[in-house]
Amino acid sequence: MDLGPDLLRLTAYQVEVQFLVLGRKKYHEMKKRKKRNRILLITGIVSFALLLSCYLVGKKLHIRRETVRDAMLFGFLKAKKIQKLFLHQLRRLYKNIQTDMKINPELHYFTFQSISSATNNFSSANKLGQGGFGAVYKGKLVDGQEVAVKRLSRGSEQGIKEFKNETELIAKLQHTNLVKLIGCCIEKKEQILVYEYMPNKSLDSFLFDPRKKGLLDWNTRFVIIDGIAHGLLYLHRFSRLRVIHRDLKASNILLDDYLKPKISDFGMAKLFGINESEANTSRVVGTRGYMPPEYMLDGSVSTKTDVFGFGVLLLEIVSSKMNHGTYDVEHPLNLLGLAWELWNEGRGLELMDPILEDSCTPKEVMTCIHVGLLCVQDHAMIRPTMSEVISMLTNENMHLPEPKRPAFFIERHDPDSARDDNLENGSVNGQSISILVAR
Repeated sequence: MDLGPDLLRLTAYQVEVQFLVLGRKKYHEMKKRKKRNRILLITGIVSFALLLSCYLVGKKLHIRRETVRDAMLFGFLKAKKIQKLFLHQLRRLYKNIQTDMKINPELHYFTFQSISSATNNFSSANKLGQGGFGAVYKGKLVDGQEVAVKRLSRGSEQGIKEFKNETELIAKLQHTNLVKLIGCCIEKKEQILVYEYMPNKSLDSFLFDPRKKGLLDWNTRFVIIDGIAHGLLYLHRFSRLRVIHRDLKASNILLDDYLKPKISDFGMAKLFGINESEANTSRVVGTRGYMPPEYMLDGSVSTKTDVFGFGVLLLEIVSSKMNHGTYDVEHPLNLLGLAWELWNEGRGLELMDPILEDSCTPKEVMTCIHVGLLCVQDHAMIRPTMSEVISMLTNENMHLPEPKRPAFFIERHDPDSARDDNLENGSVNGQSISILVAR
């Protein structure tokens, strides 16, 4: 049997199969190798990306930690600097107080413990009121003397200024119509002022209370007007220092047992040299409604600043009305506008509170209204001095000039424009404010 050709074909087929198997094997091996290489490449890229992300996050956290640490360090240093400055100011105040105590032996230095005991640990039951820079408490000293204790806000820069003003000014001022400073305390970062206690509190608690204003008959009111005028004259002319109060208003007039007035709260007072008559300030402080235009708008301070406040107060005492209210339903007017309109119409006496009809002298009331309008005139130069005011109030035969238009006069206007006019003319509430005036 001749198998030669068939054998050759079989052998060739076997060789082909072997080549095919080997090719397939190599193909699968190559495919696996490519897959493995791809996995290795992807793993490498992902690992690199993760490492890079970790590095960047770590660096960011490190920078943030450094920033926080620097900020904390800066804050700590800043706090230390402020604390150092605060303590330095307190030490200077203490030295000034020691000097004042030598000048005025009646000024006492109290310990914090003694003040705390006197006020029953600053009990809310003893609290008389809350001011812009601290609270006022009624206290009773060991010897039985009743006092008013003003506890200024701790760590307040403005509180330090007020404390300095009060201790340096009132300690050197002695007048029957100024509240008396008995002593003070600087301890444990506390700044405390101790005054004589005024049992009848402040003028506004009587004047604007419908139930209590009847206790102030005309004679009592005139004594209050006269006392405030003499207190201001002392500050402006006869004290060792020339002082502008800058915040004269009914709540800063205290009344003693006999309803005699005493000017209080010298925290905003401005000190002048003996030969100075006017100054400018970049920080305007006071109560809107009692501040004249030249002071509010330009920061110009003079004795005429207090004269304006006195004029507003005088009209309030006559009328039992607050300046920052509005009167006359048909044509809303503030107190200055109402007084001006009634005066021009020859009805000035109608400004007076009707409750005073039985106790007043009409001529005296008209003189007070006349003087009040002279004090609130728009231009400072034509306002009278406090010396002239006292002469006008006490000299029945003195000829008085006709008053000119008052400052911040609210004219008759349409109801739709009432809100804008009130804002422009400063007819707002009587809160003490501070304004920075650009120079």
